[in-house]
Amino acid sequence: MTPTLTGTKKVVTGNHAVSYGAMLARVQVISAYPITPQTQVVELLSEFCANGTLRAKFIKVESEHSAMAALIGAASTGARTFTATSAHGLALMHEMLHWAAGARLPIVMADINRAMGPPWSVWTDQNDSLSQRDTGWMQVYCESNQEVLDTVIQAYRVAEKVSMPAMLVLDAFVLSHTAEPIEIPDQSLVDEYLPPYRPLYKLDPNDPRSFGALAPPDVYMELRYKMHQAMEDALIEWARADEEFSELFGRRYGLIEPYRADDAEILLVTSGTVTSTAREVIDELRAEGRRVGLLKIRVFRPFPAQLVRAALQDTEKVAVLDRNISFGMGGIFAQEIKSALYNSTKRPPIFGFVAGLGGRDITPSVIREIIDYTESHDEPEDLIWVGVKR
Repeated sequence: MTPTLTGTKKVVTGNHAVSYGAMLARVQVISAYPITPQTQVVELLSEFCANGTLRAKFIKVESEHSAMAALIGAASTGARTFTATSAHGLALMHEMLHWAAGARLPIVMADINRAMGPPWSVWTDQNDSLSQRDTGWMQVYCESNQEVLDTVIQAYRVAEKVSMPAMLVLDAFVLSHTAEPIEIPDQSLVDEYLPPYRPLYKLDPNDPRSFGALAPPDVYMELRYKMHQAMEDALIEWARADEEFSELFGRRYGLIEPYRADDAEILLVTSGTVTSTAREVIDELRAEGRRVGLLKIRVFRPFPAQLVRAALQDTEKVAVLDRNISFGMGGIFAQEIKSALYNSTKRPPIFGFVAGLGGRDITPSVIREIIDYTESHDEPEDLIWVGVKR
């Protein structure tokens, strides 16, 4: 008899929240190669496949490159597919990420953020996922285990609507190995929200077509134009998917999430789990009479430029906390925000801070330091390092 796992509350790690989300989405093909700190995701999914909880094909492969290649083949036949990876595993997939996006395949993947080596690290920062931001994959950064599970389900809804792959991202260890109570939705409600995948075009011997053929210059650019348009459409679809998810399950997240931002003189921009710590600090500073607020960016690709402009343009200063670095330029979220505000009639100064690389703790005192610096300086530097031992 198939175990009943849905419609309950359960204490699970972030990795297992990913697994439950994939199970509820009724994925049909899973292909993965184990890498710390992702391994628990596919370990639990393999158990679901073995004990009959999930009726899916689990493909064991020799590398992450092969894992994505296998899913590209499966997705091309119309199957709903899933994988998970981290750091160098994601980097090894790089070629195949372009192929999946260019083929317009709605593959969903979880990336458990892990710092890139050398030197060797298994702890968190965002450089692995952000180094893939131009491959054509949607990227969503999660704050809690509940958001992780819900985002897996939403990702399939959006990916299959716009025919583009989606990557949900969560912090290594801070979220992946931390247990929190979550609600595992009832399968019947998920089925109502996420119907079976029925692609218009697929590999079918009874309806032969050509896929991935040579594209001469007179058609290639139009194909890329359509990919960009699909990403623009995805902004609407993420908002719609989130709204309809709220109606069924009572939870919503938004593409961005302002917190105590209406009258803020300084807005701190965050992503991922540091957002939870930042909220506590914002509350403390508000109690001290300081007009500070928070803006969480959840959907990074496609970048919600209009929403970000609307949220930031009336504040006096913006502090962006990046757990990543584009060497020779600065924090990546700060770059994106500066670009989004460039054509705005109101452009508050952007203070870009880099902290927490390689899993170094971003404590409340670090966040206070960022706010204090922003408050006490009129002109921002291009890049401000926080917590570096000099």
